[in-house]
Amino acid sequence: MIRLAKKEELPQVAEIYEQIHGEIEKGVATVGWIRGVYPTLKTAEDAFCKGELYLLEEGGEILAAAKINQAQEKEYALVDWLYEAEPNEVLVMHTLVVSPKAEGRGLGRQLIAFYEALAKEQGCKVLRIDTNEKNLRARALYQSLGFREAGVVPCTFNGIPNVPLVCLEKKIQ
Repeated sequence: MIRLAKKEELPQVAEIYEQIHGEIEKGVATVGWIRGVYPTLKTAEDAFCKGELYLLEEGGEILAAAKINQAQEKEYALVDWLYEAEPNEVLVMHTLVVSPKAEGRGLGRQLIAFYEALAKEQGCKVLRIDTNEKNLRARALYQSLGFREAGVVPCTFNGIPNVPLVCLEKKIQ
């Protein structure tokens, strides 16, 4: 089940962030995040307070999460997008996470399918998402789901300097 988060679930989302930070530190994952900088419990709290934090729950356990809104990063203005759209016609997914203990079960794909359906429901024409250039797993997932890489822009991403940000888009059919 995918739904909006409840306040009491924020520590579970932050625990997924911590699990991923652990995977990064062990060299198992390459995402480009830094523990204590991004993402943190505050990342989840901020998304929750705006009503933008969606959770994938299975058997009462939170296994994946993402922030979904229409806020495009300022760096998006530097990208040569193929699909033109007004800001209110674009839906953006941020901080898509799947618990490492639930990897390989298609939960990221389920969240992205939900995101696309939500965009259609809201009358959006384009999906946009970004990731760190070194996050090859995310890039491959997005491309396999029909997203195209529109460009790479340098930025300071959520407090992390010198991030080559890969910006991807998908036209909603």
